[in-house]
Amino acid sequence: MPIRHPRPLRPGDRIAVTSPSSGVPEELRARLDVAVRAVEARGYEVVVGACMDGSGHVSAPAADRAAELTAMLTDPDVRAVVPPWGGETAIDLLPLLDWGRLRAAEPTWLVGFSDMSTLLTPFTLLTGTATLHGNNLMDTPYRTPEGLLSWLDVVALPEGGRFTQTPPGRHRTSGWDDWAADPYVDMLTLDGTGTWTRLDGNGDVDVEGRLIGGCVETLCHLAGTPYGDVSAFARAHAPEGLLVYVEAADDDAFTVCRALHGMRLAGFFDAAEAVLIGRATGPGAPSLTHHEAVLDALGPLGVPLIADVECGHVPPYLPLVNGARGRVVHTATRHELTQTLD
Repeated sequence: MPIRHPRPLRPGDRIAVTSPSSGVPEELRARLDVAVRAVEARGYEVVVGACMDGSGHVSAPAADRAAELTAMLTDPDVRAVVPPWGGETAIDLLPLLDWGRLRAAEPTWLVGFSDMSTLLTPFTLLTGTATLHGNNLMDTPYRTPEGLLSWLDVVALPEGGRFTQTPPGRHRTSGWDDWAADPYVDMLTLDGTGTWTRLDGNGDVDVEGRLIGGCVETLCHLAGTPYGDVSAFARAHAPEGLLVYVEAADDDAFTVCRALHGMRLAGFFDAAEAVLIGRATGPGAPSLTHHEAVLDALGPLGVPLIADVECGHVPPYLPLVNGARGRVVHTATRHELTQTLD
């Protein structure tokens, strides 16, 4: 069964902003305005929804957030939906979304990462629609390092388009920028060096499969439920197998290890031809680093495990299209991921 791809965005198209999880506090509204203007500068119209309140951990009651997200994704005049950022409890939306309307509607790009994985991945699994795991709206003003694309670049590609990304060799090791003090910051602080790391041994990797994945802290609670049935998705859409990617926000190595074990036992990785793992920010331990946690949990899969990929909470951001056909190459001299929107 083919993947449903949203049509490419063109200047004049409308992009809608809503907060399915956490909203934006008043002291960061200036950054939101800067981010909106960055999208408008690409020629798009931006509309901001009602579910944006940042005074608590969610932007509005779950029913309101679900209704606004469903309305935006089924509005034929909206071509993409992007949140300011993630949050904590987007899981409460899943039983409230109108999945019938979402399946029937013309495909619309849904963008984001972190707690947005709680929605992006089920959206692709349950509707067969491609979604974009990439930088959120508040990150959009940052300049994109060489070798990577912005989410705005990806949503403008034609169906069948192909693009290759390579690691820039630099990443952030320090804390987050203070957007309240400087809402206009547009240069990422990339003070660390390093590239992708194969965890399961040596040798060249050249493997293909449909991309699917997201944030470990949120997806571990969906694995084994109707909202996280990756095996069924593989049977319907990816007989060639999957490239599964995972990343952790700030959990420690022991917690990530347990979560990955649970996801493996629930069948999340059954169709994986390889697993890509984002850089971790949480603490390790003398007896278990984050790399060792991944190897402990996913080593039994017997597939290539490639870590330190720019697909998570450590900037910069390597956008990944859930449902796209991917090819990952990892050798001593070549590290690249090619995605094809077919």
